[in-house]
Amino acid sequence: MALNKVEICGVNTSTLPVLNQEEKEELFKKIKAGDEKARELYIKGNLRLVLSVIRRFQNSNENPDDLFQIGCIGLIKAIDNFDTTLQVKFSTYAVPMIIGEIRRYLRDNNSIRVSRSLRDIAYKTIYTRENYMRQHLKEPTIAEIADEIGIDKEMIVYAMDAIQSPVSLFEPVYSEGGDTLYVMDQISDRKNKEENWVEGISLRDAMNRLGQRERHIIELRFYEGKTQMEVADEIGISQAQVSRLEKNALRSMRNYLRN
Repeated sequence: MALNKVEICGVNTSTLPVLNQEEKEELFKKIKAGDEKARELYIKGNLRLVLSVIRRFQNSNENPDDLFQIGCIGLIKAIDNFDTTLQVKFSTYAVPMIIGEIRRYLRDNNSIRVSRSLRDIAYKTIYTRENYMRQHLKEPTIAEIADEIGIDKEMIVYAMDAIQSPVSLFEPVYSEGGDTLYVMDQISDRKNKEENWVEGISLRDAMNRLGQRERHIIELRFYEGKTQMEVADEIGISQAQVSRLEKNALRSMRNYLRN
């Protein structure tokens, strides 16, 4: 896989611009205001980031031009969904999205395909589920579907899993009031809910400096491992509000711990 060539997809990599932090911030202000020229400049100024990412896939048999194009799609998605209030570098946010886009492409173009028999089982399962919901106005259990089509429950689960498309944790779900919610915001961590994040006296001190509602949200999210949607239902506000309050609380805790 030749990634050291000067030209890739018609782009002369030796002449790609490098943006400093001030230029990035200024361009992003213009992008948020709808300036397409600024968006184009920002894309060009980050193409070296795409090049650095596709080097990770140098053992792949894929054409580097194709990977570069797919990586650019991930870069554009990152630019369109980046939230400057997150207090992280753009590259920190963009790299996982670029990698996710390339991995999705490699997966979809992989020579390994789901067998016809598994696909048939999956399609029968989907049809049976939809037909059951029309008749009973409720979701059927796996056991009910298995009884209907005469196939073991384990095989149904396996077939349905085989046709699923993995989604990046950084895939945007929707935006509300300027707050973008991502797949990772919908996921709870019930295995490492205390051990890996909210632990130690210093963190407890930082939490005690939060307002009552923000502290309650942090406890529900990181002590009890609940999703933002579950937290929103429990305290009676929207998921977007939970996301905003959670980010504010984490920012306050970070600032306290840095001092």
